[in-house]
Amino acid sequence: MVTIGVYGFDGASFLQRLRDADVRLLFDVRQRRGVRGPEYAWANSRRLQAALAQAGIAYEHHPELAPTTELRRLQYAEDDRRGVGKRSRRELAAEYTRRYTSEILDRADLAVIVSALPSRGTAALLCVERDPEACHRSLIAQRLTEQHQVTIEHLRPL
Repeated sequence: MVTIGVYGFDGASFLQRLRDADVRLLFDVRQRRGVRGPEYAWANSRRLQAALAQAGIAYEHHPELAPTTELRRLQYAEDDRRGVGKRSRRELAAEYTRRYTSEILDRADLAVIVSALPSRGTAALLCVERDPEACHRSLIAQRLTEQHQVTIEHLRPL
């Protein structure tokens, strides 16, 4: 399995990165499946799903793994305190990580994800942040590794 964010890619380079990793299934773990800014319009749900379908990559939305609005606000407050923007964040706040783990991840049935993994190729966890350390997808990936022995690679823009 791989993880990938939106930031730092354009639509073509994003799809190429998925092709290079032989991704056959993409799990979207965003709450809101839109991204602000015209340079990321390609990542909005309908456009992304159409591009993935054209590339032969299946798509599943898993909102049960997305952080709540309250949790996102907690992270934004910490970003403000540190003076970093969402697109330049390098790590998650400790309180966000603690609460996401207890409120979302501990209650999630990741066996659903594991059972959906393709027999050929790989699957990807998608969110928006460029760096996995700045995104909840890294917490999901860590749990998949720890509890289901899923090997994870984090894809970043080249």
